[in-house]
Amino acid sequence: MDIKNVPDWILSLDEEDLECIKKFVMNSGSLKKVAKIYAVSYPTVRIKLDRLIEKIKLNHAKDNEEFIKFIKQLSIDDRINLEEAKLIIEKYKQEKEEK
Repeated sequence: MDIKNVPDWILSLDEEDLECIKKFVMNSGSLKKVAKIYAVSYPTVRIKLDRLIEKIKLNHAKDNEEFIKFIKQLSIDDRINLEEAKLIIEKYKQEKEEK
């Protein structure tokens, strides 16, 4: 695959994220096996997977405004939770429409 055809959501992932996805796929999607590989509990791997899913969803979105990207990144970095990020983005979009 040519680099220009790689989706933005993949490019937004860091090496650790990609390695985790690779281990997940190589172990047939078994979170139990991945937990053993990382020597962590199943819930810890589940949280990591949930964060990866949210990261992919947020970066797959078509809205790429700088402010929205900033809020999304705060959520990805666990500086604010996903629900707060959604509320901030929604309020921002409402105010933008009113102008």
